[in-house]
Amino acid sequence: MMDLVREISLVIPMYDEEDNVEPLLLEAAEALAVFPVFEILVVDDASKDQTVARLLELQNKIPQLRIIRHEQNSGQSRAVITGVKQARYYWVATLDGDGQNNPHDIPKLARAVQKNWVLIAGHRANRKDTRMKKISSRIANKVRGALLKDCCPDTGCGLKLFPKNLFMDLPHFKNMHRFLPALAKREGAEIINIKISHRERLRGVSKYGVMNRLFVGIVDLFGVMWLVRRPSRAIGKEIGKEVGKEVGKEIKK
Repeated sequence: MMDLVREISLVIPMYDEEDNVEPLLLEAAEALAVFPVFEILVVDDASKDQTVARLLELQNKIPQLRIIRHEQNSGQSRAVITGVKQARYYWVATLDGDGQNNPHDIPKLARAVQKNWVLIAGHRANRKDTRMKKISSRIANKVRGALLKDCCPDTGCGLKLFPKNLFMDLPHFKNMHRFLPALAKREGAEIINIKISHRERLRGVSKYGVMNRLFVGIVDLFGVMWLVRRPSRAIGKEIGKEVGKEVGKEIKK
């Protein structure tokens, strides 16, 4: 079923999502049970509500749950970076903490993996958001796609799957989560888009509005445009005097 994805770490950034903690994580644990080994890392981005308390209570029900807390609010990208750094397994999935992504789509992404150097991106083909949110995201995705050629129609979707070492090779900066396909493509990874389900937000309040969807990432967009035009990945082979069994081994940089 999922020959290449046997062990998986799920990273979920959360900020003031106390009412989503239990239903989302119980659902995630159920969805990940199809993998032989899994863990769930929730990175709390200095929530002001009872998110951490609910997480601590839930560890009794979900032994695979790990909790990491930021001392100050640092944003979604930094929370994802923190979680991926702490992940124990080769494959890492990311999922938004608002409950709109369906954790049961994670195995669907895993089934699309045919090789190790790849980023599988969720595509919310039938979004359950307000009309204004859908319009702003559509514009942002079209602009990014036209300028970055990132082969991804929905870069804003939080549901993604990738190797940990691919992510760690990427430049890390605020709002980088919006540009993961372009940055992964720069590293030579194949980008595969998979249509997934999307749900209405039933609990809590969205942390994003029209302005920060459309305009906040403009400076970052130009920075990423600069990056993708410069080569990053190269393959080298050791040559010369034989050194044990390492001669000819490919080294990725």
